[in-house]
Amino acid sequence: MTTTTVRVPASSANLGPGFDCFAAALDLWLELRVSDSDRFAVTTDLPLPLDRTNLIVRAFEQIHPSEGLRFEIDAEIPLSGGLGSSAAAVVAGLLAAADRAGAEVDLLSLATSVEGHPDNAAAALQGGVVVVSHGNVHCFDPPANIAAVLVVPHEGVRTADARAALPAQVPLADAADNVAHGALLMLGLKDADPALVSRGLRDHLHQPYRAKLYPRSDELRARAREFGALGATISGAGPTILFWVTTDHQSSVAQQLTELTRGWANVIATSFTATGAQVIQPPTARPPQR
Repeated sequence: MTTTTVRVPASSANLGPGFDCFAAALDLWLELRVSDSDRFAVTTDLPLPLDRTNLIVRAFEQIHPSEGLRFEIDAEIPLSGGLGSSAAAVVAGLLAAADRAGAEVDLLSLATSVEGHPDNAAAALQGGVVVVSHGNVHCFDPPANIAAVLVVPHEGVRTADARAALPAQVPLADAADNVAHGALLMLGLKDADPALVSRGLRDHLHQPYRAKLYPRSDELRARAREFGALGATISGAGPTILFWVTTDHQSSVAQQLTELTRGWANVIATSFTATGAQVIQPPTARPPQR
């Protein structure tokens, strides 16, 4: 029996000022195993469709038929919104299908056509910190001295509602401020400079307009420095919040946030990862001992 196993990381998009063009991969993973079977099947403990409407299967079928295959899905990525779970699913399906088909495929273009936008998909595929512009992806490794604390509310927010909350136009001064702070953030991450990262997290383009959708999340985001964080950003369309921390403050910030969010959110301390989506090769059999 042939089994293809792929692992894909979670991701956080926007990163404050980089609306629809910045993202970073996180050390939380989706694992997919696709194996030969006498019939099509999807198995998982997650609340996901078990038929061909499953997003992983839909993505897989862009490249390879799913008939006679079994899809086993495990994931550490919360599904309640903001951590690239759908992008990870799409990338997992495409990568597994391309591997089984032995096909050379533009995975980012295909993932974008299924997912609708490329930021999370690019981070899931390549790992690290990514800047996406007109289909081009620029990527670099995340700084080792900066980590993440995630506040993941139990109740999600529909991405369509988050998109609908955005204005058609913003003041020129706000747009200019975002350009400046986006540049500071990328410089800070590239140079592993926590002070620059902290200065670069300010946003005027999306977070202020979406705050009404998740007031508790946004209140915590605004208080991030009180807890010892460098700052905080709404992850993707929300409602998850990414608290940016130095590694020596991660535990303290996570503990404070756990107390403050008890009953309405989960807190996850994790790191950024330079590793993107990958096919896991089976271990090579050792020769028998003589």
